[in-house]
Amino acid sequence: MRMPRPAAIRPSEITAERYFHMRRDLLAGALGLSASALLPARASANAPAAPLATLKYTRNARYSVTDKPNTFEDISGYNNFYEFGLDKSDPAANAGSLHTRPWSVTIAGEASVTGTFTIEDILKPHPLEERIYRHRCVEAWSMVIPWVGFPLADLLQRFKPTSRAKFVEFTTLLDPKQMPGQRRGVLDWPYVEALRIDEAMNPLALMVVGVYGRDLPNQNGAPLRLHLPWKYGFKSAKSIVKIRFSERQPANTWALSAPGEYGFYANVNPEVDHPRWSQASERHIGGGFFAARQPTLMFNGYAEQVAGLYKGMDLRRNF
Repeated sequence: MRMPRPAAIRPSEITAERYFHMRRDLLAGALGLSASALLPARASANAPAAPLATLKYTRNARYSVTDKPNTFEDISGYNNFYEFGLDKSDPAANAGSLHTRPWSVTIAGEASVTGTFTIEDILKPHPLEERIYRHRCVEAWSMVIPWVGFPLADLLQRFKPTSRAKFVEFTTLLDPKQMPGQRRGVLDWPYVEALRIDEAMNPLALMVVGVYGRDLPNQNGAPLRLHLPWKYGFKSAKSIVKIRFSERQPANTWALSAPGEYGFYANVNPEVDHPRWSQASERHIGGGFFAARQPTLMFNGYAEQVAGLYKGMDLRRNF
């Protein structure tokens, strides 16, 4: 039997990446529907053991977009959180093993106030507010999410960073018993992210404790996570247990794992493609399988608030 050489495959016969992902999503949905028709009704795998607590907050219209938010089901069921698995549905299926109380956060490095604080200590002085933010992931999908939290700057200023503090680093919980994805060597655990101190102090940077007026579900980064709406989603560290101020730029996890694909800044930029796909457009989750892709906005639509942070920088080199 004569087998064609790989070089004999014509470029026109190669499936474009966007169609590969569309086909995979369609098949997954079809399989899920057929399976649900054959199985008896049962509790959802991501149903919490107890109802998520309702939070007291005020709406901050100044920093909220007018876009229609995604549903709670969209937000809690389609996530990147590799500590619980690589598939978008894995966090919802596996994050029930995470215990978020008791919880503590260690403050370290170039600050006058350091030590270990309970989550209650962290949250107590901060009135909560809801901000509806755009959320953009590096895989070119997006959502609109009504986060509940408080300004990151308010928290960091409590610890009085010194003049030597040029960066701030955030570390996620390391506990393979609770986070089954950490049993695989996908990344160098624990997950670490970092910002320049002026980025962290920007009014848009939000320390998040809830979504849709309720406590954060585990799969969304409970009990404490970041959201940085002008950056790709991987910059928003989840389930934070340590905050460290430093003089030198920390090595963040994805930049260490794949430096040619994931830079330190990770600002949403339609003009700088990922090496394996375009960032010029995005697919809005919840818009339906055949919904048209939409153009990606510079800094995810927040250029007015953050462009000054990067004045004079080469954004292709500092991606």
